[in-house]
Amino acid sequence: MQAVAWDGDAVRYLDQRLLPREVRYVRAQSVGELVDAIRTLAVRGAPCIGVFAAYGVAVLRASLREGAAFDDAARRLREARPTAVNLAWAVDRVLASPNALEEAQRIHREQIAIDDAIANSGLELIGKGARIITHCNTGPLATAGGGTALGVVLAAQRAGKRPRVFVDETRPLLQGARLNYLELSMAGVEAVLMVDSAAAIAMKEQRIDLAIVGADRIARNGDTANKIGTYGLAILAAHHGIPFYVAAPRSTFDLRAESGAAIPIEERAADEVVSFAGARSAPDGAAAYNPAFDVTPGHLITAFITEYGILRPPYLESIPSLEFRPGAEVFARS
Repeated sequence: MQAVAWDGDAVRYLDQRLLPREVRYVRAQSVGELVDAIRTLAVRGAPCIGVFAAYGVAVLRASLREGAAFDDAARRLREARPTAVNLAWAVDRVLASPNALEEAQRIHREQIAIDDAIANSGLELIGKGARIITHCNTGPLATAGGGTALGVVLAAQRAGKRPRVFVDETRPLLQGARLNYLELSMAGVEAVLMVDSAAAIAMKEQRIDLAIVGADRIARNGDTANKIGTYGLAILAAHHGIPFYVAAPRSTFDLRAESGAAIPIEERAADEVVSFAGARSAPDGAAAYNPAFDVTPGHLITAFITEYGILRPPYLESIPSLEFRPGAEVFARS
């Protein structure tokens, strides 16, 4: 399943809201269609959003050329979701290029190569037969490449390590149940689905060896924004003495953000909480608190798995060093 692709005069994407029951590809050509795909989570996952938005700028450049209309459309696309830093990063990079389509395609190639490098970096952390807990979706659907956290797990499977993965369903939109479990099953990885609130008992009774998740934005001190529920999972891992890893490319690190306090947290519609599978599950008039993300403090994170290798504490030293690493093009050429 190809999450995002260039399709002549449009961006072709897989509508992830419909999985696993239906595989439907959609073409986005207007700024309204591009923004709607991101905001409704038809396209999701920080790196995938970045690739999609890069192609989106190429579409807008071809249809609107230069001027106020183009500037406004690019701004709307850049601001479609505030937490995932890859979105603004990709839009700005393509805007600065003289050839938007070539730059967007370059970003996509780099993401594929970076995902491979992340998987290779994290492979050493996965023991044979390791029992792993993960949250949200971080596979190829989330990156338009090979995946970040789930990419490490898939690499372990290919290496014959035969991991067993405990998959949080990930409320409220069930990205774990719908997407992670689907991708793991397609790769032949043994997977067990559980409700988010079963994580603590799973760590205690199922001999979990490690937790691994992705990220939407990482501050200089290691504070990490990811799908709601990640913070709680990290607290549980610390209590049980289980390593907690975050897999993410350099483009997800926001070196301008000194801490998690600088990361904007998107709050989504109450309907996602008061309803289930399209049917209302709470009483009429029920109030809901629905942050899309939470921020895990850096001190709860054992290490970051990146295309440049493993970053360990102190993060105020290891994370800023990313600024001086060679560019992503070195991975695409290798």
